Amino acid sequence: MSKERIFLSSPHMSGKEQAYIDEAFRTNWISPLGPHVTAFEQEVADLIGRKGGVALNSGTSALHLALKLVGVKPGDVVLCSSLTFIASANPICYLRAEPIFIDSEPRTWNMCPDALERALKECVLNDEKPKAIVVVNIYGQSADYDRIRAIADRYGVPIIEDAAESLGATYKNRPSGSFGDYSILSFNGNKMITTSGGGMLLGDDLEKLDKARFWSTQAREPVIHYEHKELGYNYRLSNLLAGVGRGQLEVLADRVEARRNVFRNYEKALGGIKGVAFMPEMKGTVSSRWLTVMLVDTRVQRVKITDIIQKLAQENIEARPAWKPLHLQPLFKGCRFYPHQPNQDVAETLYQHGICLPSGSNLTKEQQDRVIDQLTSILKR
Repeated sequence: MSKERIFLSSPHMSGKEQAYIDEAFRTNWISPLGPHVTAFEQEVADLIGRKGGVALNSGTSALHLALKLVGVKPGDVVLCSSLTFIASANPICYLRAEPIFIDSEPRTWNMCPDALERALKECVLNDEKPKAIVVVNIYGQSADYDRIRAIADRYGVPIIEDAAESLGATYKNRPSGSFGDYSILSFNGNKMITTSGGGMLLGDDLEKLDKARFWSTQAREPVIHYEHKELGYNYRLSNLLAGVGRGQLEVLADRVEARRNVFRNYEKALGGIKGVAFMPEMKGTVSSRWLTVMLVDTRVQRVKITDIIQKLAQENIEARPAWKPLHLQPLFKGCRFYPHQPNQDVAETLYQHGICLPSGSNLTKEQQDRVIDQLTSILKR
């Protein structure tokens, strides 16, 4: 296998990061404190339209602290999107609460408002009002927040917006990450921008964000000795990595446009093949197209998703199945699940027919042409 490896979504450095890194070294601000952390928090908050942010070592940490801020405790229930990476639900379990999974809808592939309302209604009737709703913006596309927010407000349940995959997207001219009572971002190496590993908690209650910041630094009391009255965590992002994030943030718009262009090229080249479709973009929204996801009707094409992925792998091309829904994960066996409609599990269908294609903002035309050529040879016209 001598061909150059084509990755699903690799880090894309701009060169602007180096000046911030050099400054951190020059001033010896290498620790999880420093001017880059403070500046990065404010720059991201300003971009999203939030009053503040807390820079952390992962999006998972951000979600954990968001759940604590809304008061999730052992025995509580939390509603969560099912079609997502497991990190969207694991923090619910960290707090020994119970996740209840909500199906996707066909228009956005995100949380289905109808299923959400059914779940809320039944929970309230059973005297177990959920403490939070974790809404995930899957593959770079915002959920239908007009409907979801109206439902959540009617039942008085806060929304935590998991925008880990959707930085740079918009919903009705508002940035992704601006819709939850709290919102979280990820800066993992494969995301829209990266700090190597990292994340951020965003919100508008600065006092509550300060509480999260306190928890993220081992909950050390402000006295000269080491005094601790609450359980804390080692969750802060370092000043060095925040500098990387500041450089990345300067080119976010370019990264979004590059990924959207990758999507357009795939759709143009492959969208006319029988049994092939792509993730829709809801009217009034702009997806970041973090990953391009292609659906293949295996009854029409008579080829398994796993076979397509294996054939691409033989050509040194990385592709992945769509997320396996959380309600189908062995870890969550027995957890409640509310489908889009009775006998219609949208998330499972997307998993069965979805394939994530190489989508990085640094994907060259020649590399994408190679992927397209291989898929054209695999799929029957």
